[in-house]
Amino acid sequence: MVAQVLNETIDKKMKVIVPMAGRGSRLRPHTLTIPKPLVPVGGKPIVHRLVEDIASVCSEKIDEIAFVVGQFGDDAENELIEVAASLGAKGSIHYQDKPLGTAHAVLCAKEKLEGPVVVAFADTLFKANFKIDPNDDGILWVKQIEDPSAFGVIKMNEQGEIIDFVEKPKEFVSDLAMIGIYYFKDGARLRQELEYLIDNNIIKGGEYQLPDGLRRLTEAGYKFKPGEVIEWLDCGNKEVTVHTNQRVLEYDAERNRSTVSPTAKIIESVIIQPCYIGENALIERSVIGPHVSVGNNTKITDSNIKNSIIQHNTTIKQLVAKDSMIGSHTEYKGLARDLSIGDYSQISE
Repeated sequence: MVAQVLNETIDKKMKVIVPMAGRGSRLRPHTLTIPKPLVPVGGKPIVHRLVEDIASVCSEKIDEIAFVVGQFGDDAENELIEVAASLGAKGSIHYQDKPLGTAHAVLCAKEKLEGPVVVAFADTLFKANFKIDPNDDGILWVKQIEDPSAFGVIKMNEQGEIIDFVEKPKEFVSDLAMIGIYYFKDGARLRQELEYLIDNNIIKGGEYQLPDGLRRLTEAGYKFKPGEVIEWLDCGNKEVTVHTNQRVLEYDAERNRSTVSPTAKIIESVIIQPCYIGENALIERSVIGPHVSVGNNTKITDSNIKNSIIQHNTTIKQLVAKDSMIGSHTEYKGLARDLSIGDYSQISE
């Protein structure tokens, strides 16, 4: 009896599974040296902000975060474990060696599919004011959009329950698009349905698709509800990632979060908030902002930069830029207006 009670307690601990094995090719060259979810926005990796967003809507503390990755290397994996630890959770690493679809990606962490589980694909951020009700069978994060034809959307009944999932509908079904984040009260039941897809080779577009598993759950009586988000922020390419950086800086400012490190040196310069200035950064004879993130140990002199992301250990001189992304360990001297420069670059004019 004691063992049974203990198992039930363990099963109720909240877990988060973050599939993130994709190459992030649309964000190149910034993803040539690091995976896209570790690209910083507002001074924090995308995946770090994602799990913080999830924690904000969880009624219970997150116990474990399982990251499904490709061959990212030890440094990236260690950083992910630290992200989990920052939320007081245990981190674990799981591998998806072949791009066989979203259902396959989730199943790569199948041992974590027990009890309540949030599945969150790591290329999106969100803002919401709802809380997960642990009594619900499941919740799908959705956003109302003007043109649903390019997205997967939900179909609901009169009771507000989700009854179907339609990918890129040619005719209007709904204007509530799925943003790639899901809650399941019973992770083991999800695992069962995903294993059914694999065992029976149920493939669409050459891949095993998570919505096919969701559909099997609804057909079996599993009741999903929509969790509508206020804002859906994409990090798919350079332009939208720079915009996401702008929005998270604005959110941090609204919450009076400190965004300039006390170890940063600001000399004869103007910082137009909101901005993020990292540890040991040096800003000299420059105007920075609004909406600029500057990484740790980066040095900027004689420059005017707005609405941009500049990563760590980079040296910039005489740069006039906006709407730009500049990677880590980069040296730049010259003039420009719109840049996308990867890590370890050296450019001068």
